[in-house]
Amino acid sequence: MTVTITLIGGPTALIEIDGFRLLTDPTFDEPGAYQLPHVKLEKLVGPALSADAIGDVDAVLLSHDQHSDNLDNSGRNFLKSAKRVLTTEAGAKRLGGKAEGFAPWEVTELTGNNGHSLTVTATPARHGPAGIEPLSGDVIGFVVTSNKPGSRPVYISGDTTWFDGVAEVARRFKAGVVLPFAGAAQTRGPFHLTMDTNDTIETARAFPDAVIVPVHTDGWKHFRQSAQDLRATFDTLGFGSRLRILEPGVATAIEPRTA
Repeated sequence: MTVTITLIGGPTALIEIDGFRLLTDPTFDEPGAYQLPHVKLEKLVGPALSADAIGDVDAVLLSHDQHSDNLDNSGRNFLKSAKRVLTTEAGAKRLGGKAEGFAPWEVTELTGNNGHSLTVTATPARHGPAGIEPLSGDVIGFVVTSNKPGSRPVYISGDTTWFDGVAEVARRFKAGVVLPFAGAAQTRGPFHLTMDTNDTIETARAFPDAVIVPVHTDGWKHFRQSAQDLRATFDTLGFGSRLRILEPGVATAIEPRTA
């Protein structure tokens, strides 16, 4: 099985599997600032591809709707044209329209005209340290599994740090490709809200034969670590062959490692 991933920027990536086209956390705005209730976020880099260039998708996998670095103004417009929008239960209530809410471990199916289908499982995510939930709000990740023989699941972490929920995903699914949201985001307080290099290494260890394809590593002022920090860490610790850093805007075929 080949998975093709095109990094648009930040958390936004087009994932193509068995004829299905999935888009993670849509962010298509140009650089600018966003004032949230408790913090100001600043986008430094625009998208590698426009929303129009993406075209139709079968589903949007939206980890959460409450933060502009995961769903910006143009991203909200994109949701209107998507066939399905899969997100948190709270997010679906806020967004309305086509948004469908899922709690961790709930499952839905995507069906195609080619006889193939994808099973999408919502997964736990914690957007920072223990106790952060009342401030950060609900977040989910996703595991996407094809019914095509020989396929292996793809895990999209969403905005989360390493915690027992991610470890449980690894126990349940032998993912062949893992997309950690790994920019070590930091806004308030001396703690990260997304995976840092240590969390990403722990994730790689939990999925011992998966290709690690980080997203949400660059393009925002509140990120404290970059894709190059991940490269240096993975190379130093002997995980370098498993890390794929994507060039924004370039469709990249990812061959899952043999289990």
